[in-house]
Amino acid sequence: MVFKRTLMVAALLGAMSLATAAPAAEDAPKKGGTLVYADLSGPNTLDPQVAASMVDLEVVHHLYEGLVAMDAKYNAKPMLAREAKASDDNKTYTFILRKGVKFHNGKVMTSADVKATFERYARVSPNKSVLDDVAGYETPDADTFVIHLKHPNTVFLDVLKTPVYPFVILPAEEKDKPARGVDVIGTGPFKLGQWVKDSYLTLQRFDGYTPDDSASGPDGLAGKRTAYVDTVRFNFVPEANARVAAMQTGEAVFTAAIPPELLARLKSMKHLESFTTYPACQQYFIVNTQQPPTDKTEVRQAIRTAVHVDDIMKVIGASRKNHSMVYPDGPYYGGEVTDGRYNQNDPKKAAELLKQAGYQNEPIVLQTNNNYDYMRDALLVLSEQLKKGGMNAKMDITDWTTNASNMQSGKGNWNVSTTTFCANPLLGPQQWQAMIYNFPHVKNDKVLDDAYDAFYKTPDLAGRKAAWLTIEQRVLDQAYMIKVADRGNVQVINTRKAGGFEPYYLNHFWNVWLK
Repeated sequence: MVFKRTLMVAALLGAMSLATAAPAAEDAPKKGGTLVYADLSGPNTLDPQVAASMVDLEVVHHLYEGLVAMDAKYNAKPMLAREAKASDDNKTYTFILRKGVKFHNGKVMTSADVKATFERYARVSPNKSVLDDVAGYETPDADTFVIHLKHPNTVFLDVLKTPVYPFVILPAEEKDKPARGVDVIGTGPFKLGQWVKDSYLTLQRFDGYTPDDSASGPDGLAGKRTAYVDTVRFNFVPEANARVAAMQTGEAVFTAAIPPELLARLKSMKHLESFTTYPACQQYFIVNTQQPPTDKTEVRQAIRTAVHVDDIMKVIGASRKNHSMVYPDGPYYGGEVTDGRYNQNDPKKAAELLKQAGYQNEPIVLQTNNNYDYMRDALLVLSEQLKKGGMNAKMDITDWTTNASNMQSGKGNWNVSTTTFCANPLLGPQQWQAMIYNFPHVKNDKVLDDAYDAFYKTPDLAGRKAAWLTIEQRVLDQAYMIKVADRGNVQVINTRKAGGFEPYYLNHFWNVWLK
């Protein structure tokens, strides 16, 4: 079958709280200028194959593109491939590449680059297990790339559209580079300018960019993308008050997350519009399964049992309750099947679980950062809740880059941390897999392994949903991750200075211009 069909998705993007009006004639798109974005933090890495943090991905997706990409409704759409064909048995996928696509160094992309990219991904990415079922690759000619699988996989194109650890294409020359060791060369509408760690990063318009002319315009991370501004400057502004000030003075035209209580300072400035996207992300407490004392199941369950979501939601901003790892309007939602492990607020039962575990008042280290206020505040509240349950909770506050790296690597002597997952709950089981295993550092869990194996082999949605519900219940039962809430993303844009911005779970600045 030819890939021109609509694939199943988990949810649709929430609308702006204030609708964006059609631009007046004098506000028509034009080229030029520098768009300043007040972001919370700088990226940890620009190696896309190991990038999972939002501050990494917002930069990465301006620089790189994949064979397929996620559209505005989270479907998979062709990107660098103009066509993707699945065999009748769903074991062979053939991609016909768009012609004339150039990398930022001027080299024309071919199937050799695609093959080398997949081979490197299978070596260095934390998400490499999704390629374990690959039997081999073929490059019959410069414009054709073929993937042969050992077993049928009915959701393989959904796997490839992932924006987290994305399958974006690198030059073949990067194949043997170590993780985080690539030269930053992609095919995207912007190329890397300057990157001054802990200060700012700039992206420059790539004038050799080859857009997808088969599309009428931008479509999420897919479609025809046009770089209007000369430069996008990411200023790293960890303090929310400083981000608000940057919008007030006009220093920035767009800002990352603003706590709702600070929005009042901007109400009198009518050209500064706030908007909230739902669904945006889901917040979790991540529990390190390899670090004592949380290497014991009962200790992890005690932490989950002590959590009182209502109090935590008071400090994390725009949010709503949801016990599930997916959204209620998505195809994999299980309803009451996956309930019963959420918002228990039972310190007495938590203490009983600690006793069963033989807990001896060992420190339980809660690691967070000062870049994201809601993460820090959530763990501060959690610390008090754990103390009520008889746990010796200790706070460790570092910077976001270190915090994110420690969560992904398991290093840093931490037991509990917190983060948000965005694409994963939207897109379902195939997107969740890497996070479920990597962040809590799960090892040798046969229940999870077998359920994921069944998920990929099952041709019908009902069977795949049954496998997912096994996975979800296992994660929640074992307290590998503890659900906090669904979070809305509150941001601000200067509509007097910028036009064309479309809200999305992942901010992007192609097709955005300065007035």
